[in-house]
Amino acid sequence: MSADILSFIIFLPAVVAFGLMITTRHVETVRNIAFLSTTVILALVLKIYIDFEPSAGMQFVTNVPWISSYGINYYIGVDGFSLTILMMIAILIPTAYLLLWDGRTKGYWINMLLVQTGVTGALLSLDVILFYFFWEIMLLPVFLMIGIYGFGDKVFTTIKVTVYTMVGSLLMFVAILYLGVSYFNEFGSWSFQYDSLTQITTLSYNEKIWLFLAFLSAFAIKIPIFPLHTWIMETYKNAPTGAVFLLSSIMAKLGVYAIVRFMIPIFPDIYVEFSTWFVFIGLFGLIYFGIAALMQDDLKRMFAYSSASHLSFIAAGIFSLNEFGINGALYLIIAHAIATGALFLLVGIIHDETGYKTIKDLGGLAKQSPIFTTVFAIMLLANIGLPGTNGFVSELLIIFGVYEFNHTLGYISALTVIIGASYMLWMFQRAILVKREAGEDLKFRDLKIKEIIGLTPWIILIFLMGVYPDIFINKFEPTVTHYLNDILQIGATK
Repeated sequence: MSADILSFIIFLPAVVAFGLMITTRHVETVRNIAFLSTTVILALVLKIYIDFEPSAGMQFVTNVPWISSYGINYYIGVDGFSLTILMMIAILIPTAYLLLWDGRTKGYWINMLLVQTGVTGALLSLDVILFYFFWEIMLLPVFLMIGIYGFGDKVFTTIKVTVYTMVGSLLMFVAILYLGVSYFNEFGSWSFQYDSLTQITTLSYNEKIWLFLAFLSAFAIKIPIFPLHTWIMETYKNAPTGAVFLLSSIMAKLGVYAIVRFMIPIFPDIYVEFSTWFVFIGLFGLIYFGIAALMQDDLKRMFAYSSASHLSFIAAGIFSLNEFGINGALYLIIAHAIATGALFLLVGIIHDETGYKTIKDLGGLAKQSPIFTTVFAIMLLANIGLPGTNGFVSELLIIFGVYEFNHTLGYISALTVIIGASYMLWMFQRAILVKREAGEDLKFRDLKIKEIIGLTPWIILIFLMGVYPDIFINKFEPTVTHYLNDILQIGATK
């Protein structure tokens, strides 16, 4: 069972989704069974998390032939990197269901299940063809959710995000095939396992550059990294709450993870050589998106820019070439997923209850909903990195990492946190605290019991990760240390 537990975690949501498609039309039944499936997955992931031994090696590995004539295997496993994100997915998805509980359709819940199979499969895949298979699977349900359940010009939004992501994915697929052929030409056999592809020595410098950029295009669009970000604003604005949650809290993080898992070990010399440029681009995106967030009136667009700003900061940490930066980036992946995911879900409640999501049309919500306001404030303060929250620990580690990489860039990264605090507190004051300017007060309910239950684990994690970070960092730090040492050694010799 221990070897197959990852496969069960990957495919259970899809099996349940297809079963529900053909067995029932009752929305409540579909929702309840979907929720139960995600809680079973959470229990299994908790078992893995407890049994996991912090080390550099892969654990719970399954490696069997899939398309054996071309060396394509069903090769999955988990290490400190992927375990951290797997735990995040397992906690966030079932608890998010509690905030999306009412007013959804059968297709909505089925698509949520299919996305979970896609993201988990992509996360645990160690064969790049298998990874590409799940990478594409996770996109289709989100496209359907935007096109069917979105707002505004949802057709144009769906087409735009589809074109963006498909172009990046196709470039990555071409790069994957090129690497497979290169491996065959050098070793006389086919393999698409990422650890096999790291052994290729015949690629020229220019070939590595183009292949690196091809992979980066797919992942940078998904994160997004400046300047491949223009799809995100209208998508977050027009997408339904569940799709925005999945895109911002989970799928964007897989773009960062994929850089660490595939690009850096396959092209370590390129990673080392161009790290300064990517740290600079990350910090530029942090500032650019932060300033853009200050100029927004639509809450979803503001949080879209805010999300892009934090993800740019994560990218800067990933390319800082030291343990502080990479540990901080991994920690911020979790911290950002919790805070931003919750904020998007809470904004969804505001929109559902009031019909508004623009700051100028809101106001005075605090008086009517003290619990909602308290939770909103906690998530907001975690997002801006208040001491005692997980956002503070992760941002501090990245600042240390960038400072160790380059002192000047380190000072810049430390000063940029002011931008995030500015637009978040400005928005909170106008949309939640002060009395509404336009007309009479809006009718707005407080959080329901099930919504409070759903958000409670998130709040606990925010403070537990902020006060006792070693509990979590110790699970992935040995992997980071071993991984980084290997990459820097290889990068120096290639």
